[in-house]
Amino acid sequence: MSAQLTRVLEAIDAANAQDPNLEDGQPAALLYGQRMSQEQERLFPDASEVLQIAARGQHVERWKLARDAFPEGRAGYLAWRKAEAVHHADVVTSLMQDAGYGAEDTEAAARMLRKEGIKRDDQVQALEDIICFVFLKWYFGPFAAKHPADKVQRIVEKTARKMSADARARVLREFDLPGDLAGAFAA
Repeated sequence: MSAQLTRVLEAIDAANAQDPNLEDGQPAALLYGQRMSQEQERLFPDASEVLQIAARGQHVERWKLARDAFPEGRAGYLAWRKAEAVHHADVVTSLMQDAGYGAEDTEAAARMLRKEGIKRDDQVQALEDIICFVFLKWYFGPFAAKHPADKVQRIVEKTARKMSADARARVLREFDLPGDLAGAFAA
């Protein structure tokens, strides 16, 4: 691991360690970033430094833009998500610049974090696949327990649509999903 990469990952972790929201006794954003890196290493062991950084920084300082500061409903949710993506990209690119990364790398990370090019850019798609695996592995169970079956089905279908064909096939191999949910990944 290069000194630049180490510096950026440590800076992301330091920022995320400030998250006042706790999960399993740890700052939630810090835990999420570590989970993202674990899945990135498992799914894409030869990932570029930029993809490694984008994975760790996917939710950097997520708590700073409160969901309730945006209108209720889908439009408000989408506006919040977009604002979060821009914020994550801004924070990560600043940390990368501080560590000495050039414009090409910082712009690539920003595109990944803003989700520009899903299904068209392999690196953006790789990040999306990592995000989906993290959701399925650590967050899906608690989410499903709190929501009605029809909402769970819709979320699983949306998740599957965002994933690459290879990632969907891997989900079917790695997760024991009920038939109706597994069907979303078979397409």
